[in-house]
Amino acid sequence: MAKFVLAGRADCPHYAKTELLADLLQKILPDFHIHKICVHPSDWQDWLEGTCSSNGWKHESSPIVWRELIDRGGKGMLLGGFSDFLEHVQGYYGITSDMGSEQMMKIAAENLQVTEVLMEEAARQNQSLQVFHIWITGALSPTCYSLIPKLFTTELIRDISTISLHLLDVNSSEESLLGLKMETEDLALSQLHEVTVHSDMTWAFQSADLILFLDDWPSNSETPVEQGDKDHMVSQVAERFRSYGRLVEANAQKDVRVMVAGDSYVNLKCSLLIENAPSVDPCRFVAMATQLEYEARAQLAEKLSVKTTDITDIIVWGNISGSSHVDLQRAKVFRYKGSIWGPTGFSQQVLEMIYDKKWLETDFLSLVALRRRAISLKTNRTAANSATNGILAVLNAWSNCYSSREVFSLGVVSSGNFGVPAGLVFSVPVKFHNGDWSVCSDITINDELRSKLGVAINELLVEKNTADGVMKNDPVN
Repeated sequence: MAKFVLAGRADCPHYAKTELLADLLQKILPDFHIHKICVHPSDWQDWLEGTCSSNGWKHESSPIVWRELIDRGGKGMLLGGFSDFLEHVQGYYGITSDMGSEQMMKIAAENLQVTEVLMEEAARQNQSLQVFHIWITGALSPTCYSLIPKLFTTELIRDISTISLHLLDVNSSEESLLGLKMETEDLALSQLHEVTVHSDMTWAFQSADLILFLDDWPSNSETPVEQGDKDHMVSQVAERFRSYGRLVEANAQKDVRVMVAGDSYVNLKCSLLIENAPSVDPCRFVAMATQLEYEARAQLAEKLSVKTTDITDIIVWGNISGSSHVDLQRAKVFRYKGSIWGPTGFSQQVLEMIYDKKWLETDFLSLVALRRRAISLKTNRTAANSATNGILAVLNAWSNCYSSREVFSLGVVSSGNFGVPAGLVFSVPVKFHNGDWSVCSDITINDELRSKLGVAINELLVEKNTADGVMKNDPVN
């Protein structure tokens, strides 16, 4: 069976002639199949470059024809352009085309007219549907696979009837992304209008209402990372997220919500996005510390023989994926089976219930710091389920379905609170109310905590200076 793909510019006469010949072959040959892609002239060059780049082809004109070999376990095989297709057809099937120039021009004009009508119809349909656009980067990560089916249950988007999900994984396999698209469509989610997949940034964040950044540069080595390797990783992060920020600025809605998650340089990524999307309110960008917060809650719950949900109000300060500090000054425990019992809703201070102060100062902090790595070593993947849980918790809080009294740890842009330099993205305690967050002000900062905050501030400034150095050397600047 011969499976061909024919793509061309809608106003191209050679595309029109190739299309008509392909239709004839499909009609008279039972084993010949053709899939046609008619692209508007304004989109053609970007489409052609993206297609050739993802397949490793070189082709510069309209039309382009390739043979599909996916059913044989391979990628498409480039046949060429108009002349190459005519030569192939004549050699294999003994058939050629005698279409004149006038007819070619007429069909090309009709193709362009139909394409423009379809584009206008699609635009009207999307406008009338009031589609909510969600973009997820790092789409092939385990976290994304875990997140997608649960994302549609969050309070933030539960009442939205029509959602377009856009999955981006830069420089990834087209086949893998298409597989993820198919899996997502097979979930049969009632709100899901469409799924699009992208392996380059060309169309990133178009009309985005919510963006979840899951890109990561994890280190699998258990040995200390050399400074040169750290600088190289920071340069990669800086280049990627600087580009992302510009695309958010250019393409996303101005009231877009943006969340950054992951295991590396989470604060820095969020900071780079804010800097490069100046027309979007910085308060619309947050970095997720909730996963780390929940990991601490799990250790305390095990120590006190309660459920993880019985521990609340833990604060994570600082650099989420670096020098962070777990603060228990406000932490509460519910349903603790101690000497004092109270009615439903009664809580006690965690610090008063744990008498082993040495454990808190040593084992507890080590267990929290190593928890994610221990999971990864056992499962050979990132801790995707806990990351998903943290993302969903923040999205639900952002939609105001949590109590306004509950404290969350979140990396947000500093306004100078707690001695943190203004403009630095730093994890602090926040509360959500009416779809917005505000920093908790009733926090005690003693000398010991101030010293730990200082360590995190210095580390973040070093990361930021390294990233700024990369940008100064970038010829784009």
